[in-house]
Amino acid sequence: MIKQERSVNRDKPQKLYIQLLDIIRERIEAGEWPVGSQIPIEEELCRVYGVSKATVRFAVLELVRKGYLKRQQGKGTFVCKRVIPEGLTMSSSFKELMLEHGIAYTTILLAQTVLMPIDDLDVKLEIPENTHVIYIKRLRSVEGEPAVIQESFIPHHICPSLLKEDVVENSLFELFENKYDITITGVRDFIEVAYSSAGESKLLGLPKDSPVLLLEQHFYSGESQIMYMRSVKRPERFRLSIDFKKKE
Repeated sequence: MIKQERSVNRDKPQKLYIQLLDIIRERIEAGEWPVGSQIPIEEELCRVYGVSKATVRFAVLELVRKGYLKRQQGKGTFVCKRVIPEGLTMSSSFKELMLEHGIAYTTILLAQTVLMPIDDLDVKLEIPENTHVIYIKRLRSVEGEPAVIQESFIPHHICPSLLKEDVVENSLFELFENKYDITITGVRDFIEVAYSSAGESKLLGLPKDSPVLLLEQHFYSGESQIMYMRSVKRPERFRLSIDFKKKE
């Protein structure tokens, strides 16, 4: 049961989802909903604050984008730590695979097609449910050993020609910026330990339900999300590397 201390005021000029966003964020920052806890389900938020499901969804999506919340498929929405603290920014250009410097890898293309959003993919990409999505799946190997399964999801209208591109030899980032004039201005990373599915285990040469490193990335151009990328990595070798620097 939600303890209601603030309410949404329909007489204010501020949009309802912004008001609800502020209420949820304040509860998180006050420790009422601590890191790792599950926030109330959509229906309860609608009932308590007297708003529509669309208002709740917009508020939650924005808090996911800002790093306050994380959606877990089939489980719910959970409070998480801010991924990039205020005052820090990426210090290097975006790399498609953030393995430590000096590691060479080979790529096998497993899928390059169009699909409709399934599960909560529409939420992850912040798109309507009936939007077509370009799906690219690649297996990265190091020294002949499978190391990373990488799945990329791009709203079809962002760059439909990606279906015809060579995504084995070419970086998606370079294609976006150099060929299609789409500048990536921000990325939000979520890293956690997960367990491999049967398909992932087979591709990585691991027993089923093995611990793996899961990296989920949301890429933005301005305020628009242009890609969601999911990488499943063997945990025992080849460290991930992400560089940061203080803002000027």
